[in-house]
Amino acid sequence: MWGSKKNKGMNGRIDSLIGANTLIHGDLKFSGGLHIDGQVIGNVIADEGSSSTLILSSNGHIKGDVQVGHVVLNGSVTGNVFSSESVELASEAHVEGNVYYALLEMAMGAEVNGNLVHQSKEELEKLSVTEKSEQDVVESAVMGYLDEKASN
Repeated sequence: MWGSKKNKGMNGRIDSLIGANTLIHGDLKFSGGLHIDGQVIGNVIADEGSSSTLILSSNGHIKGDVQVGHVVLNGSVTGNVFSSESVELASEAHVEGNVYYALLEMAMGAEVNGNLVHQSKEELEKLSVTEKSEQDVVESAVMGYLDEKASN
């Protein structure tokens, strides 16, 4: 089942690797293929308009939102997953959040503690922009508060 079919846009090319002993704090923006064996505490976001792929191994963890065209999960995500193309949830996948998808494949044993929401590509793009603008407002308020505290 897994790896038996090729998805359009997923040529198997990995441009970046986050190793098993790596911990990243902050948002991770990329294009192309990204394979995560380690841990990311922050959002994982692919460049808009690119045919990017995220592969999260069974040892990988993401604490933040994921916004990638093609997503293959076998690890854990604590946050929402937005995929404009396809989501594959392997048998060890664990998602604590909502999964917004255009095409979904889910193996027995995969777990989603949230909603599975089918959306068109256009709806997903609008939804992720809305999420970003709300996040920008919160970040601006926090940074303003921190700047004010630092000047005192």
